[in-house]
This record gives sequence, structure tokens and C-alpha cells, in this order.
Amino acid sequence: MVSSTLITQRIVEAVLAQRLAPGTRLGEQSLALLFDCSRTLVREALVRLADRGIVTVSARRGWYVVQPSHEEAREAFEARRVIETGLIRRARPLNKPALKRLQQHLAEERSALKGEDVGQRSYLLGDFHVCLAECLGNHLLADTLRGFTAKTTLIAMLYQSTHDAMQSCSDHVAIVDALARGDIAQAERLMEEHIGQVQAALRLAPAEDPLASLREALAPVGAATRPLKQEANRKKIPVTHPVTETYLGAVL
Repeated sequence: MVSSTLITQRIVEAVLAQRLAPGTRLGEQSLALLFDCSRTLVREALVRLADRGIVTVSARRGWYVVQPSHEEAREAFEARRVIETGLIRRARPLNKPALKRLQQHLAEERSALKGEDVGQRSYLLGDFHVCLAECLGNHLLADTLRGFTAKTTLIAMLYQSTHDAMQSCSDHVAIVDALARGDIAQAERLMEEHIGQVQAALRLAPAEDPLASLREALAPVGAATRPLKQEANRKKIPVTHPVTETYLGAVL
């Protein structure tokens, strides 16, 4: 039976698999038809996702997948760093069932890396961190991490991360190996480095100025002509067509 929890879970999984891009519109009616349920259930799921920072709503656009800013990207990775290193620092030694589950997850990661399903690969690499939290015995933080991991997946898509999937898998293997040996300090250090490397791989170019063209057009005439004269002097060519003042009635 369809529930708001199921809808929430499916949307998070789609984000982790990079099947829902930042800015994707999530129409209530479309989702209700897709899941064959009421719009009330869909709205409950979307509100829950909004509380986790994965979707947002506006009067004009409706519900859509978030497009995190540079500052939100920094905060999301910082939150993951604090949660995940803290979990490891306070971890009890892994028991055999937990270690077996993590090793099975790593085997699935390796298998996905050999295949062509990018979505499955992306999902497994992100879900490793949730799986680790559960294996370390904290299901509440595991659920919190699922939301943060989904958000950092959106960030990686939005800012075209260059981080290598093979490297992520290797990092995961090293972390589990350290935990299996009982070397908590090493596991914590490896997790800190791993999250840092993923964050560093983002292409966080300076945000574009949406008013750049208008700002340049409405600059004082002296300021507008100065760059042209400087460029002419540098190239030693005469300025034959100086910049003229724009009639503001045509602009405003």
C-alpha cells in the first residue's frame, strides 16, 4: 500500500541515483497519478522532504528539487563531516553481522563500478554512509545522514563534481578495513579525508552576477569609456568609436 513514507523513500533514492536533477519540478498531481494515491499523501511526503532540505516550494513554481547555493554546499558537507567522524569516534567494535553487511555493500559497489548503470553506482556510493551509520548502531543519525547524503549528491550534480567513483569505493574499503582492525582513529581520519576530497572536487565557480549586463550599461559614461581607452592604449590603436551614453528610456 502506498504511503507518504514510501513516496519520500522513492524520491530520496531517485536523488541518490542522480535520476532527479536539481531544479526538477515535482507536481503534486503528477506524483499522485504516478503512485496512484491522493494528493494529500504526496503533499505529506513533499513536506517531509522539505524539512530535510531536499525539496522546496514556491508560490510561482510549486514543488521542486532544491538547487543548493555555495554556502548551503559548504554547510551540508560540514554537517556530514561532523556526524560521520563523530559516529566513528564513538563507535563500538564492529560485530560480525555488521562487518558482513558492510563487506557485502562494498562487493555491490565494486560490481556496480564494472557495469554501465550510473544510477545504481551513484546510489550505492552514497548509501554506503547510511549503511555504515546503521552498522555502527545509530539508526536515528542514519536517517539524518540519508537526507544529507541526498543533498550532497544534488550538490555534486549541480557543481559538476570531478571526484572519481573508483576512488570513493577505495576510500570506503579503507574505512571498513580500519574499523575491522579496531583502529578507530585511522577510520575517523580516513572518513575526514574522504569527505574533504569529495567536497574539494566540486567546481564551485564564483556565482554569476545576474545584473552584470545592466550594471555595465548603466555605469557612468567616464567609467564605461575608460576600459575601452585602456585597451586601445595597450594595443596602441586609436579609439574611433567611443562609448556613448545610453538613453535610459529605452532601458528602464
